[in-house]
Amino acid sequence: MAPALRYLSGACGRARGGFPGGFSVACRPAQARPWPLCQGFRRASTRSFDVIIIGGGIVGLASARALILRHPALSIGVLEKEKDLAVHQTGHNSGVIHSGIYYKPESLKAKLCVQGAALIYEYCNQKGISYKQCGKLIVAVEQEEIPRLQALYERGLQNGVQGLRLIQQEDIKKKEPYCRGLMAIDCPYTGIVDYRQVALSFAQDFQEAGGFVLTNFEVKGIEMAKESPSGSKDGAKYPIVIRNTKGEEVQCQYVVTCAGLYSDRISELSGCNPDPQIVPFRGDYLLLKPEKRYLVKGNIYPVPDSRFPFLGVHFTPRMDGSIWLGPNAVLAFKREGYKPFDFSARDVMDVIIKRGPAGVRAQALDRDGNLVEDFVFDGGVGAIGSRILHVRNAPSPAATSSLAISGMIADEVQQRFKL
Repeated sequence: MAPALRYLSGACGRARGGFPGGFSVACRPAQARPWPLCQGFRRASTRSFDVIIIGGGIVGLASARALILRHPALSIGVLEKEKDLAVHQTGHNSGVIHSGIYYKPESLKAKLCVQGAALIYEYCNQKGISYKQCGKLIVAVEQEEIPRLQALYERGLQNGVQGLRLIQQEDIKKKEPYCRGLMAIDCPYTGIVDYRQVALSFAQDFQEAGGFVLTNFEVKGIEMAKESPSGSKDGAKYPIVIRNTKGEEVQCQYVVTCAGLYSDRISELSGCNPDPQIVPFRGDYLLLKPEKRYLVKGNIYPVPDSRFPFLGVHFTPRMDGSIWLGPNAVLAFKREGYKPFDFSARDVMDVIIKRGPAGVRAQALDRDGNLVEDFVFDGGVGAIGSRILHVRNAPSPAATSSLAISGMIADEVQQRFKL
């Protein structure tokens, strides 16, 4: 079956046809970046894959790309519940290429961010994707912030961040003429990019290597296949059945979940541990007026307060030339609620029964209500759990780290599933 599947993938871009399974296939012109999605439909019963990745954000697409480049003989598919790719966390972030200065030394966040930033710059250069290495200043404006700033500088050195300098008021004005501060960390390795464009490029690489992207496939169930009355061997070779909300199915040998805001619910669907549980907080930005954009040249951040898990309100230039100021952190009443009054009763109930530190933007909480600060990757037990790898709690800087994360996931999949 694998050769036929790979042929259909290659034909998709030429024929602009559909995937024989009743759900949509994301296709694209060979040269367009970012490419549009086209959909077509033909009816059939099920499709079978060696590996399925659930989630078409930047981490899922990077992981799919890494897996198919490493294992070109395998049939690999990506399932995405939306009609387009990378429209949620990937398409709703500040676009910063983080340097890795903030994260606890030896943590996954620190290691993968430093590696990932270098890989993102290299990838963008190879693919001709525009970015700006505009740098960042982390500015102390009060005397009591200076010890924290110096400690952060030492942390950045421990993490191997390139080009860090502690600078005084005169050099701050040279870098950012309209910024005032007592001391700052100059972090020239920080940049900006359109992460959705990067993610779509990952998808194009994946499809050109023979992979499938199935959109409009919202996962509703994950279970072991029942033996087919017709005697089909698919249930034995592809023992996991993934069903969507429309009753359509795919079968596979192994599953990698990169479900972002729904990582806990997808884990629970598979019979694995729902913890850590995702608690959604919305961050709102303000925009500088176009005639005031000259006031900011690069990223300008405050000294973070270690009591809180976010970096503070900051100025961020964007690839389109706009300047963002923010974010705040407010409890979102819907996991994909980008408007102030978006509301989901289920998402609210999931949040209000959990204890967490007051006044913080919680990204994931463990069962005791403690904030989970690092990336989490786990599996499960039993027939399904032993065939699944869950990517849990991958908040910022996951976009920066995506290529490094994907390499680690490919290593783990190869070792865990004996590919």
